[in-house]
Amino acid sequence: MGADVIAVVGPTATGKTALAVALARALDGEVVSVDSMQIYRGMDVGTAKPSPEERQGIPHHMIDVADPAEDWSVARYAREATRCVEDIRARGKRPILAGGTGLYLDALLTGQTFADAPDPALRAALQARLAAEGPEALHGQLREVDPESADRLPVTDTRRVLRALEIFLSTGETITEHDRKSRLLPPRYTAARIGLDFARRQDLWARIDRRVDAMMERGLPDEVRRLLAAGVPPTCTAMQAIGYKELTAAVLGHGSLAEAAETVKLRTRQYAKRQRTWFRRSADTHWILWPSDEPDFSAAVRDSTDFLSA
Repeated sequence: MGADVIAVVGPTATGKTALAVALARALDGEVVSVDSMQIYRGMDVGTAKPSPEERQGIPHHMIDVADPAEDWSVARYAREATRCVEDIRARGKRPILAGGTGLYLDALLTGQTFADAPDPALRAALQARLAAEGPEALHGQLREVDPESADRLPVTDTRRVLRALEIFLSTGETITEHDRKSRLLPPRYTAARIGLDFARRQDLWARIDRRVDAMMERGLPDEVRRLLAAGVPPTCTAMQAIGYKELTAAVLGHGSLAEAAETVKLRTRQYAKRQRTWFRRSADTHWILWPSDEPDFSAAVRDSTDFLSA
């Protein structure tokens, strides 16, 4: 199969990193993480970041590249990950993308362009107007310049309404037109997609529960305490991730750690459902469905290499 990259996708806790490492060893590849939270340094336990032992000497890219206080956009991820993929290919290796952040994967593969962020003064002016006049005023302005976006975005989604106005006021082009042009571009990379999931949903739920329990035992509460003690704001993007948001509340005295862990399990299962829906959209994905709650990676490597050589 002459694909530019291999992408191992699927819901959380299905073994994507382990399969990617095994394929990298078999195919002389390197792994590029497609996880919106593994980019952050110091957030290891709650993101299930692969340990040095789990990486088995295979180079991993797009891990530990950002400070937790930074807000990384999908556009920034796509730019940096593209540099990694190009470097891997230039050295004659196979880029193996692994992760469950579907939006990041799509941005990397399609090469979709993103409008640059406007200057801080423009954003501050729009935020001041939002505070003074309310969300209806900004939504009304958006309707005047970009009716399609206004129809798609509810008045209450002030973050996206602001962003749509920022793009128009700074570029003269609506976000609707920008997105339309981006979709017309040919994809940056062709991908051989391998999807991992469990044949029975209850096996995935059980695996998620065990993973969260293991995270608690490995010190997720202490990891959250260290981040807060280092000055990472509880309200920053990184600390809103599943696991960190709930544990932050507990550490700060709003509920018990046991209650937080149960909430993490619930929200992780909900996230896995959304991931399933996202990745099932791609009809060309070769799915490997684990028949039990214990994945057989040797069989998966054989299955995957057969698929890739077809």
